[in-house]
Amino acid sequence: MPSARVGRADPADLPRLGAQAPDSHPEPAPPMAAAPGVDTDPAHQPAAWQVPMGVRTASEWSWRLLIIAAAVLGALYLFAYLSEVTVPLIVALLLSALLYPVTRFLARNIPRGAAAGLTVIGTLALIIGALSFVGSQFTSQFGDISSQVGQGVDEVRGWFRDTFGITDTQVEEWIDQARETVSSSGGNLGQTAAQAGLTVTHLVAGFFIAMFALFFFLYQGEQIWAWVVRLFPRSSRDRVHSSGVIAWGQLSAFTRATILVAAVDALGIGLVAALLGVPFASGVAVLVFFGAFVPVIGAAISGAVPVLLALVALGPVKALIMLGGVIAVQQLESHVLQPLVLGRAVRVHPLAVILGIAAGVVVAGVLGALIAVPLVAVLNAVGHHLLDGREVPADLARELEEAEEAG
Repeated sequence: MPSARVGRADPADLPRLGAQAPDSHPEPAPPMAAAPGVDTDPAHQPAAWQVPMGVRTASEWSWRLLIIAAAVLGALYLFAYLSEVTVPLIVALLLSALLYPVTRFLARNIPRGAAAGLTVIGTLALIIGALSFVGSQFTSQFGDISSQVGQGVDEVRGWFRDTFGITDTQVEEWIDQARETVSSSGGNLGQTAAQAGLTVTHLVAGFFIAMFALFFFLYQGEQIWAWVVRLFPRSSRDRVHSSGVIAWGQLSAFTRATILVAAVDALGIGLVAALLGVPFASGVAVLVFFGAFVPVIGAAISGAVPVLLALVALGPVKALIMLGGVIAVQQLESHVLQPLVLGRAVRVHPLAVILGIAAGVVVAGVLGALIAVPLVAVLNAVGHHLLDGREVPADLARELEEAEEAG
């Protein structure tokens, strides 16, 4: 009867097992016969069988990526073609993310529509008041500025003459050449004026579209978003809704951080201008505040105003000092405020913030710089939510529920 212990040899069989020649090898198994009708010659096999798996995988990824790139380029083209509508909607969306807490606070005591209307009217009043302050400051100091311009121009001419050896005759020749260039292009002045008028018309129309959309985003934002969610299949509506809630939280954090960055830029450049005695310093601070809403490059562009004022009113030395102050504030914003404050608020790495702004400038100029950081923040947060299964923050979900109930 066979032993129940499998794997142990009978002692009587040991000599027989050890007697086997150590250099003996089992005979190789005969090759399996091919099935009838199948050609085993590699030269006659299909071409797909001869392509390495790595090449096949790379080619499949390549054509899929090409389709995705074509879709993205098509979306960008459509966005640019409809810029008179899409740009005001983006501005209204960013403003609504900033002003939504104000509307929600007012809606506790008054109807939601009235709260949204008061928020929009208050925003317009604030913007118009700030611009009026800038205009009044410029008007009140125009006499002093005009009296200083002549003296400043003489100082600039003397500085260029002593430093670079440029004579007044050469300067006058350059001015005459510039006049001739303008005169030679007089045939295109009508077309240029028409384009300028069309641009102003688009700006005015875009402003009213943005304000109109802002009111309804604040008044019926939840209902509008619910309508958008219902456009998707039922199986994916929950994920779409949660992704929208997370995206809204990122936009709100971005706008709050941008306010802080703009205030620091305005305070820094305005303080340097005031210490140097640059005319129109308070108005310069207001201009820098609004310009800083365009990340990184906004403060530099608006900072050119006090440099020019310092050049024509105070001379090249103080203009250089003013330029150094603008550059210092710009470096503080680029390397400290934008990466740390914005990066921490929207939970994006500082390097991603800088690269996103650079890519936005290359693709869409100033508008690309404006929307680059919130776009990167939204894509990062929504991507982690969908791929990693991150939950919606409890406070954000609670705010949305309260707003839906109030609406």
